[in-house]
Amino acid sequence: MYVCPLVFEPILRPKVWGGRRLAQIFGKPLPPDEPIGESWECSDLPSGQSIVARGPQKGRTLHELLKLWGSALTGRARLVDGRFPLLIKFLDAVENLSIQVHPDRVAMNSLGLSHGLKDEAWHILDAAPGAVIFRGLQEGVSSADFSAALAASPRESVGLLKRTPVKPGDSFYIPGGTVHALGAGVVAAEIQTPSDVTFRLYDWDRSRPSGDAGLHVQQGLACLGRAPDPARFERRSHVTSIFTTVTRLVDCRGFRLERVRFLGEIEQPIPYAELVVWIVLEGRGEIRYGAGGVETFQRGEVVVLPAALAEPRLRTQSDCVWLEVTIPVESDLADYDRPSAAALQAPEGTAASPISLRISARPKPEP
Repeated sequence: MYVCPLVFEPILRPKVWGGRRLAQIFGKPLPPDEPIGESWECSDLPSGQSIVARGPQKGRTLHELLKLWGSALTGRARLVDGRFPLLIKFLDAVENLSIQVHPDRVAMNSLGLSHGLKDEAWHILDAAPGAVIFRGLQEGVSSADFSAALAASPRESVGLLKRTPVKPGDSFYIPGGTVHALGAGVVAAEIQTPSDVTFRLYDWDRSRPSGDAGLHVQQGLACLGRAPDPARFERRSHVTSIFTTVTRLVDCRGFRLERVRFLGEIEQPIPYAELVVWIVLEGRGEIRYGAGGVETFQRGEVVVLPAALAEPRLRTQSDCVWLEVTIPVESDLADYDRPSAAALQAPEGTAASPISLRISARPKPEP
């Protein structure tokens, strides 16, 4: 089946805590006089359906292509509630976001939810001096302590949360059951499994036009107390070569997040046989595929590379940095061809590039 790389139209979401920095940083075409807090770059949710911006599939929705292409798009990655398994956003927090929590599996069962399980990570793109995130409870503070403080004085209960100073390049994992919020002055890429189930515990006494406080305190408190230590999922590792450096940032159940730095004016194969998503932070280039297909990419775009993309090749036009998102899948190498020694051989006098070595298993051809 003929598949192609996908770049989507941004879905811009006004938020009371948002601003204008997505235009300043990435050139997003923001509507005038509205504080834009979120730009949904890849979404298969009913509340926000990504539409292909250009190329052979221009105008189609992500969900249409999921039905049309099936595993040619997603490979062996499992769908989440029948939908594309990733949700990618840019966030601009001029003010603090609401103190919130996502359900873990135990909370989903206790609350009678059929969906809503979420793995989430933030990668900090910009941060004002002194900017922080709120993540988890301080040492020695129990969920019962926080619940009592929230009932007595929601604003003062924030003092029981861990505040972590942030800078550009930091990455943070937010497992289900972790109370959290982006702090004022932070711009971030948000990578998550697709769910819009969020329980808000406190929203800084902001009023909403509808008069609804938008809080879900009882549901949110039912989610606290079981979150794993996020540091387990944030152990960094590096692979480097003459052309590129790959840094592992987050490795969790729902996805793997890595930062890739790649020199400009380099062309080489993209050796994947599974779904890959690039969040382009710097530079520009193009992806060549099939019989003459070309898709360009640049700073501020999110590119989906389908699992069955034919003979893809990367050509960077300048030095590039992107966040690479993949989904862990089960693999039985006994049923797959291994790359030959020749395929892994670097030219004499050079080091092999990590991108050329990280070859996904490809099914054996039919006899």
